[in-house]
Amino acid sequence: MLDDYIEARKAGMRQYRRAVLAGVSPYPPVLDEILQGVDVRGEYPVGLAEIPLDKVVGTRSVGRTNAFSSGFMPILKEGSEFASKWSSLYDSQLEEGIRDPIKVYEFMNLFYVQEGNKRVSVSRYVGAKSIMADVTRVVPKKSDDKDVRIYYEFLDFYKVAPIYDFSFSTEGAYKAFAEEVGQNLTDPWPSNVIENVKASFANFARIYHSRAGRREDVTDGDAFLVYLHIYPLESLFHDSDALIRERIDKLWNEIQAERGGAELIDTPEKADKAEKADNNGIAQAMRDFLGRSSSYTKENPLRAAFIYAKDAKSSAWTYGHELGRSAVQNEFGGAVDTIYFDHCDSDEAVRHAVDACAADGDAIVFTTSPVMMAETLRCAIHYRNIQFMNCSVNMSSGAVRAYYGRMHEAKFLMGAVAAIAAGNHKIGYLADYPIFGSVASINAFAEGALLVDPRAKIHLKWSTVKGTDWRKEFQDEGVYVISGPDMIKPEDPSREYGVFQCDMEENVRNLAAPVWNWGQYYRRIIQSCLDGRQSAADAGNKAINYWWGMEAGVIDVILSEKLPYPTRRLVQILREDICRGTLSPFDGAMRGQDGEMIRKENDPKVTGEEIVTMNRLVDAVEGSLPRVEDLNDEAQKTAAVSGLVR
Repeated sequence: MLDDYIEARKAGMRQYRRAVLAGVSPYPPVLDEILQGVDVRGEYPVGLAEIPLDKVVGTRSVGRTNAFSSGFMPILKEGSEFASKWSSLYDSQLEEGIRDPIKVYEFMNLFYVQEGNKRVSVSRYVGAKSIMADVTRVVPKKSDDKDVRIYYEFLDFYKVAPIYDFSFSTEGAYKAFAEEVGQNLTDPWPSNVIENVKASFANFARIYHSRAGRREDVTDGDAFLVYLHIYPLESLFHDSDALIRERIDKLWNEIQAERGGAELIDTPEKADKAEKADNNGIAQAMRDFLGRSSSYTKENPLRAAFIYAKDAKSSAWTYGHELGRSAVQNEFGGAVDTIYFDHCDSDEAVRHAVDACAADGDAIVFTTSPVMMAETLRCAIHYRNIQFMNCSVNMSSGAVRAYYGRMHEAKFLMGAVAAIAAGNHKIGYLADYPIFGSVASINAFAEGALLVDPRAKIHLKWSTVKGTDWRKEFQDEGVYVISGPDMIKPEDPSREYGVFQCDMEENVRNLAAPVWNWGQYYRRIIQSCLDGRQSAADAGNKAINYWWGMEAGVIDVILSEKLPYPTRRLVQILREDICRGTLSPFDGAMRGQDGEMIRKENDPKVTGEEIVTMNRLVDAVEGSLPRVEDLNDEAQKTAAVSGLVR
């Protein structure tokens, strides 16, 4: 019917005028033009697939492009031959549906029509969500471009789960999604799982759009994955629309934060400014509503809880945090009351601990392992009047603030000490978890070593790789100066920690060790709560990561008194320059193991995000990142949350 064409054209002309006013092309984009200058690996047939209409964005060639608005609504006049054919196709669609698949080219997860423009137009007009298509894939060559890297992750996903319905905008999201639904990216997914995923996503998207509308800065897939971090897939089948909509409302800040990434706040002073900026009238009203007092006393102390995966006797990591908790307990004259829960090595144990914290009226909860992040986030969504902190870095959560130390600064100094002691230019480095920041620590150690010995070679081993015997491997390679575990276990008499030197009789001499001053870290965070500059009411749609270092006094290096004075003096000079901000371990040129430059001499100063996400080892390092399947169970869990290998 021509009446429907007239209505469709009106919609098309509205889209056309909006595009013109915005200064962009009013027509569908053309793939041939997009591909000009793009390095393409090739074209590959995918075959018949049901594709979402909202991902059909353009045409393969110019052809009839000017017959449609950018949203594929018709814009040619009613009396044209095109209008007549469109109307006939519309009538056929109503009576018989679209029988023949369209032909499209897929590039970077979007579709460009070669045959079937009018079928796309009519289908969109009648409100269809998908259409059958014969798909040919145009694959770009691999590059360091983030979008290309994510696209190659999609290709791995599509091999095991041929789903075009949603996409993600962050690296690692496809693997994370597979894990959320109990699958992986190596084995084909069962057909029933694929159907359940598609149906649950369709229901989520319907409710999500009714709540928030479509947003350009948040993909439906991003929002879907945030939902699945908290609630199971089955809930989208069994629970009511009203309940799902309520959950999405609670998760809205998390959805926004996931897209925005994490903001690294690298000094306490910047943290103070950020907290003051957030401390607006709305937040104060929320605190008043929650009955939070800004003045804490012995009679009305601020209650803070610390949740540990292990205990202080068996874990050096837990022992360090427990020292920090004890320092806070004794710092504020009774105005702060702390409690700890240990052996919380499962989601259930963390949840029980947090339930106890809520019953006790705790205002702030510290979870001290990245593995606890997922359950911490679930608890933060549920207990919105508690401020949650997780000891990790590069975590994108608005409800949970992360905190960690710039350990690479200490490693830089330790590398210099090790290189001075290693007469054969061979230095061992024992790493533990391949998580965010670990590659930066390895590279910083190497750069510190190269500063005093350009011939230094760093022999890299991983303590969490199954079946490894790093002591024997170092011995076989003639490595006698080693950077070992950062801390000693309280009940372990071994001196193999920090930078140490072994002789042929396996006697150990400690040279230097890093120091985590968690007491200083926790004191500063607790003080901001006492001052009313931080509370759960301030949680917004931006992920805040505290990432403090030597300048803040939360990281340091202790040196053996037996080291020569010139060595100790050199370390002191380097330390002072780092604290002043006049020296970075990553100043100047850096070459990767593949011979390509990671950084050139005159490149801009390396950013915090670049340091945290560093995933390429410098050429002085002999070794590599382990495969996730080679890690022990504990390391695999940690890597799954904040790992560089997936």
